[in-house]
Amino acid sequence: MGDNGWVTRPASARAARLDQVCAAAVDVARAAVTEVEADDVGDHLQVVAEGDRLVTHYFECRLAGYRGWRWAVTVTRVPRSRNVTICETVLLPGPDALLAPGWLPWQERLKPGDLGPGDLLPTPPEDERLQPGYLLSDDPAVEETAWELGLGRPRVMSQEGRIETAQRWYDGDHGPAAPISTAAPAAARCGSCGFYLPLAGRLRQCFGVCGNFYAPDDGRVVSADHGCGAHSETLIEAETPVDEMPTVYDDSAVEPVESYDPS
Repeated sequence: MGDNGWVTRPASARAARLDQVCAAAVDVARAAVTEVEADDVGDHLQVVAEGDRLVTHYFECRLAGYRGWRWAVTVTRVPRSRNVTICETVLLPGPDALLAPGWLPWQERLKPGDLGPGDLLPTPPEDERLQPGYLLSDDPAVEETAWELGLGRPRVMSQEGRIETAQRWYDGDHGPAAPISTAAPAAARCGSCGFYLPLAGRLRQCFGVCGNFYAPDDGRVVSADHGCGAHSETLIEAETPVDEMPTVYDDSAVEPVESYDPS
């Protein structure tokens, strides 16, 4: 930054020298911001050389909700003239500007649970999680149930899709690291529970569905090393029988009664 707050590009990247006439036209540039009230245009921040006799003045923006934004006014002049004219005026974010989050396509913004009744979620034709149903699969369960071309499912889950799904399930609320699982006894793992219904195919090795009505994971896919307190082998031990103690009488509290002869 040079004198008077003017900024020039590094010598190695400079396309032209800073035109002093255009750089001095601060008031002309400020007056060009007509979209807002004069009080919404703050202090002059810097001036940048854009080309021969072409510079941009930056002013502080004082509009509510535009913290860190700057008014940018580009000015120029013709050769051998000292009259400066306006090229454009625009509001630009500064280095510390408050910006909205970056835009994401809708399919990347979706989260589990966002799909409601009546909603449709189209699947891309080239979804890498799926593959045509007539292709050979590395999953024996798919091969055993494969139908003739045109009669079965058009697409089935690919190996990449299964791996992604398995990792998501394993790292989620129904895997071994879930709070309810870590709080359960070490022996209370789903893989040894009578209510555990293993899945088919290669996922059978690690996952099944909980069928315990009283378990918090009932009807959900759980990992074999997941667990909870409703394990089928969590039995209540029979209470130790207690012998009944004989009745004890206090003779000192018994009042003697004289016998009665009715004759």
